[in-house]
Amino acid sequence: MLPKPPPREPSLGFLYLPPYRLYGESIAGESTSLMVPELDLGFDIGSCPRAILPSKHLAITHGHMDHIGGLAYYCSQRRFQGMGNAKIICDARIAGSIKRMMEGYVDLERQRTPYELVPLLPEQPYEIKNNMFIRGFETEHTAPSFGYVVYERRTKLKPEFAELPQEKLRELKDRGVEIVRVLEIPQIAYTGDTLPGPHLLREDVRKAHVVISECTFFEPDHKERAKIGMHMHIDDIAEWLRVLECQHIVLVHVSRRTDMQFAKERVAKLSGAKNAEKVLFLMDYR
Repeated sequence: MLPKPPPREPSLGFLYLPPYRLYGESIAGESTSLMVPELDLGFDIGSCPRAILPSKHLAITHGHMDHIGGLAYYCSQRRFQGMGNAKIICDARIAGSIKRMMEGYVDLERQRTPYELVPLLPEQPYEIKNNMFIRGFETEHTAPSFGYVVYERRTKLKPEFAELPQEKLRELKDRGVEIVRVLEIPQIAYTGDTLPGPHLLREDVRKAHVVISECTFFEPDHKERAKIGMHMHIDDIAEWLRVLECQHIVLVHVSRRTDMQFAKERVAKLSGAKNAEKVLFLMDYR
């Protein structure tokens, strides 16, 4: 009798959400590693799929192993493959712990992998690309945790100057008159692992073009388990959808035990047909 071969690992999830692509993997308790290549930005690094390596910036939500376990390898492989130093964006509360973790690998390997640590305070902006910024906000989980919003800064002429000719506008600008206003357009919001709460009702989260949210529990009788683990339940998502203005909400961190068809049926039943159209699963494998 031939021996049974090992199970095949699933391929990465992929979604095209114009103008952004989102790919990676996210299985509750195992690994969450996401990337948006158009932003040169990754979110969390529970493992390190090769496709994640080109992301120069990596935003860490919290210190649980399934969200940070691949960090040292990611930093090392970027250097090994000539991709430059990684930039690790994180909640300032856990920056010291990340640094100590990385120092542990120096002791083990007897070599130092260069990287840049970018600790953020809540609401502190950090530019990741030209006119594209990221800011963090505190969420509620069993460890210190951050969500992130990526937003674009645009300038727009103030209404009172809209009818003036270019010559007059240049004259006002030369005199130091502020003729434009700065707009912040939220593009992507990523919640990380969290309980529902006021942090999910922020204007920049509600109005983001794409919202990426964990949803770990779908069974009706698992609401208490979600609360104990400080995770989202599908009931929370359905209620949240009533106020979200996004084009798409992508559910990640679904447990391996969840039947995908059952999960979709729960979304449709609780959210209604219109809101359910917004809901996508990263690990759908359609």
